Amino acid sequence: MYLKRGAWRGARARTSAVVLGAALLIAGCSSSGDGEEPDDNAGAAISQQPKETDPFWVNPDGNAAEQVAALEKAGKKEDAEQIRKIAQQPTGEWIGPENPEQEARGYTEAADKAGRTALLVLYNIPHRDCGQYSQGGAADGNAYRDWIDGVAKGIEDRATTVILEPDAVLHLVDGCTPDEFHEERYDLLKGAITKLKSLKNTKVYLDAGNAGWGHPDQIFEPLKWAGIDQADGFAVNVSNFYTTKDSTAYGKQLSTKVGDKPFVIDTSRNGNGPYNQGNPDERWCNPPGRALGETPTTKTADPLVDAYVWVKRPGESDGECKGGPKAGEWWTNYALSLAKASK
Repeated sequence: MYLKRGAWRGARARTSAVVLGAALLIAGCSSSGDGEEPDDNAGAAISQQPKETDPFWVNPDGNAAEQVAALEKAGKKEDAEQIRKIAQQPTGEWIGPENPEQEARGYTEAADKAGRTALLVLYNIPHRDCGQYSQGGAADGNAYRDWIDGVAKGIEDRATTVILEPDAVLHLVDGCTPDEFHEERYDLLKGAITKLKSLKNTKVYLDAGNAGWGHPDQIFEPLKWAGIDQADGFAVNVSNFYTTKDSTAYGKQLSTKVGDKPFVIDTSRNGNGPYNQGNPDERWCNPPGRALGETPTTKTADPLVDAYVWVKRPGESDGECKGGPKAGEWWTNYALSLAKASK
C-alpha cells in the first residue's frame, strides 16, 4: 500500500498553546485582512494571500516564517526567498493532544482577526498510524471525545475548515487497524463530525485516502459508516505526492459513490508527482526530488474540488527515514529542495 504516514507535527510541540494564541493576537501578527500590508516576524514580512482566491489564514509565526527570518539574518537571501515560497502560503495547523481548546482558540482567533478562515487538522484517533512513525493518539474513546469537545469549544463560531483524521478510515480498510477497534473508530469519527458540524461556521472534510492506495470501491462504504453524509466532503492526498490530475480523478470517482460530495486536495508537495523508486513501503517517506504543488486556492480546475490546500506543512519531516528528523520536525534541507524544484 502507498500510505501517507508521518504527517503529525506534534513531535515538535511548541510551548503552551495559550501563549501561542496570546502572542499571535497581542503582537498583532496577522494582517488587517486586506492582503495589502505585510506583517513582520523578525524580518520575515509574511502577509495574507488575497481573500477572494485564497481565504485560508497564513500563520506569520510558523516554522517556515521563522526560517525565512533566520536565513535573512544570516545573509542567505537566496535561500530565504526559496523558503518564502512556503512561508507565504496557508498551511494546516495540526492540533496537539494536550491543549486542544487553547490551540484551536489561538489559531481561529488569529485567523478571524485577519479576516481569514483557519485550516485545522485533527489527528488524534486512538491507535493512530498502526505503530508507525506517527503512532499514538488519544488513550481511548472517551479521551478522544473529550479532545474533540475541546477543539469545538476553541473554535466556537469562527470560520474554520477541518481536515478530519488522516488515514483513520483508510487504515480500517487496508487491514492496518485491528478488527476489534473498528466499531469504536466509526463511532468516534461519526461523533466528531456531528460535534464539529454543530458549530456555526465550521466545514469538515473526512480523509479518504489517495490516488495510489487502491480503488474508491474499497472505501466508499466505510466512509458512509464514518458519517461522510454529515460532513461537507472529503480530503484526498493528505501528506502524499500524487498529482492534482490523478487526485481529482480519484476524488471524482469516489464522489459518485458518496452522494456527489465535493472534496479538497492536498497539493503541498505534489508538484513532481509520486516517487517511484526504492522500497515501495517507504516511497511516501521524505522522498527526494519532490516539489511544491499548486498553491492553496478555492479557484480550482473542477467544480467538485472545493479547494487545493496545503494540509501537510512543506518542510516538516515525514519521519526518521532518508536522513530525516522525527515526524513533524522542521527539516531545512528538505524544505529547500521542495521549494527549489517548484515552478
